[in-house]
Amino acid sequence: MKVAISVPDPVFAAAERLASHLGKSRSQLDSEALARYLEVNQASVITEQLNAVYASQPAQLDQALQAAQLQALSDEAW
Repeated sequence: MKVAISVPDPVFAAAERLASHLGKSRSQLDSEALARYLEVNQASVITEQLNAVYASQPAQLDQALQAAQLQALSDEAW
């Protein structure tokens, strides 16, 4: 899909230089940059959602499970 965007001249020039240096078209560079931006921000949205779930639930473990986890960790070579 074709889209038109406006970017500041210094950003455009830097993107041109980087695309050339990497041997890619500017469109390919722009597409990869946008995909990476979306990936990073999607991860932060998921983290926010998980934090909301865990904030609403008490952090309690069954005592036997907690003891087993602590025992397993004590055997790890950190």
